[in-house]
Amino acid sequence: MSYLDRIRSCHRWTPADYLPFLVDGVALGAVEHAFRERLTAFPGVFTIAADHVALAPALDSFDARSAALAEVTAALRTEGAFPNWRGEDYPVAATWGRPPLFRMERAAVPRFGLPAYGVHVNGILRGPQGLEMWIGKRARSKQTAPGKLDHITAGGQPYGLGLTENVIKECAEEAGIPADLAAKAVPVGALRYRCTRTEGLRNDVAFCFDLDLPAGFRPENTDGEVESFERWPIAQVLERLRETTDFKFNVALVILHFAVRHGVLSPDSEPDYQAIVEGLAGRFAE
Repeated sequence: MSYLDRIRSCHRWTPADYLPFLVDGVALGAVEHAFRERLTAFPGVFTIAADHVALAPALDSFDARSAALAEVTAALRTEGAFPNWRGEDYPVAATWGRPPLFRMERAAVPRFGLPAYGVHVNGILRGPQGLEMWIGKRARSKQTAPGKLDHITAGGQPYGLGLTENVIKECAEEAGIPADLAAKAVPVGALRYRCTRTEGLRNDVAFCFDLDLPAGFRPENTDGEVESFERWPIAQVLERLRETTDFKFNVALVILHFAVRHGVLSPDSEPDYQAIVEGLAGRFAE
């Protein structure tokens, strides 16, 4: 196993398996060929061509697109298309910071290969023994990655919240972190990845935050989504990441990004350092 294996697993998809999904003439997402056939049942919402699927041009506003897609996803849900239905909408935009083109049920977003955003918080301590990190173990009842290791807190970006607001919300729900402490989380970068998963094509951006925590603080889950927390030296975190598949797949990217930023991995100590840095940026040597 290697760090590069973890990175490559977040960039593994075959473009030939998908057709572009166009909104206002722009390829915003991608749909699998089999899912394309299911969309032919909604001719007022989609125009279907041999080489692409497009949202109908008549749907030319945020509200019109959102309403039409809500009807489609609700209908497909009854056919079992979205087993992990959340009842939570994501904002959908070509890039973060632009006005969203529409909102869509979270579970449906990967089926259309649409951009999705999330926050990932590294809960860290800087003590005499060096850097330590709080690691959460996801509840076995979670719909996604049950029982996997995770950050102290992380979550998808719902419609209607800012990133910092979401960090504060997730910190409270998942780890019992007070709002005034959670608000000190520092944005430290963003990682983009695209990969095929059972839920569809994950076309995601992970916004990364570092949160320094007091030595006496102990996280406590409040929403039933985390089974337990442990505080590990960063060397132990990286060893577990390299030697096992215990971590949720996208957590690996954020932890490796952290290790590079803080000099835990260096060009002298890590033979794959250059490839890791380039891989985190989505570039891979032939």
